[in-house]
Amino acid sequence: MAVQGSDRMDIIKKAVKEGQKSLSEHESKLFLKSYGITVTKEELASSPEEAIEIAKKIGYPVVLKGNSPELTHKTEMNVIELNLSNDDEVRAAYDRIMKTGVVPEGGILVQEMIKGQRELVIGLTRDPQFGPCVMFGLGGIYTEVLKDVSFRVAPLTEYDAMQMMEEISAKKILDEFRGKPAVDKKLLAEALISVGKIGLEHEAVKEIDINPIIILGDKPVAVDALVILGNGKEK
Repeated sequence: MAVQGSDRMDIIKKAVKEGQKSLSEHESKLFLKSYGITVTKEELASSPEEAIEIAKKIGYPVVLKGNSPELTHKTEMNVIELNLSNDDEVRAAYDRIMKTGVVPEGGILVQEMIKGQRELVIGLTRDPQFGPCVMFGLGGIYTEVLKDVSFRVAPLTEYDAMQMMEEISAKKILDEFRGKPAVDKKLLAEALISVGKIGLEHEAVKEIDINPIIILGDKPVAVDALVILGNGKEK
């Protein structure tokens, strides 16, 4: 599903109107995709049978996740099932997630399973003095542990984005790594620039957390994403 122009505005406006504190993961990714950021192939399912059909279309293995604006910590809430490789596993995973009682009907996300050794993070925060600031660094479990990140105030140029990549201690992870090609830094720079653009264009967006971004071949792909909303007005 492609989201362009006024459609992506509607995602934010609708969420603000309904009092949501955040977008669901699927809404967050649709929103980010509309800015040219590469996200996982995924669709929402409202039954085990539909989840299986989506999984076949995407191609095994897949991931099942609970999808709702309230589900911001999926692992702790037991609403994520990884590396499902056949119809029976998808059906059983769907049932397990629904039995938690925290996922609304129609709120199961079927997503391609992306494996990679390199995980990055891109984020957005709003500084009281400087406004929207973009963050880049090591992702996954290392984000909070190592805090190997760099920041820039939006808007960003391609030069700014490239400098951010040079500033992290683990910058060599972006080069050829364990037989894998170097990361497409131009695509990564475009994602950083886009996140800064979102911060400038959407006052209602308080924070963005794209974590992890997994490197598939040389391409950065947003595997999980969360857009948090604040009190800013949406134009």
